Amino acid sequence: MDGRHRNNLAAGTKVQIVLKADQKSGALTAGIVKDILTNSAFHPHGIKVRLESGQVGRVKAIE
Repeated sequence: MDGRHRNNLAAGTKVQIVLKADQKSGALTAGIVKDILTNSAFHPHGIKVRLESGQVGRVKAIE
């Protein structure tokens, strides 16, 4: 599924995100969505979320 559309995400969804510090390398971090931080329905770089671990990043893949 596409991580650029907000309606594909909900709390509890398993996702792969890219952290701000990892944007150049593109390294992905796996986790479970706690909060959706982007208010718009679409974002070209991925919807920004907070994981249950507290990490914040943009969704690149939905598992």
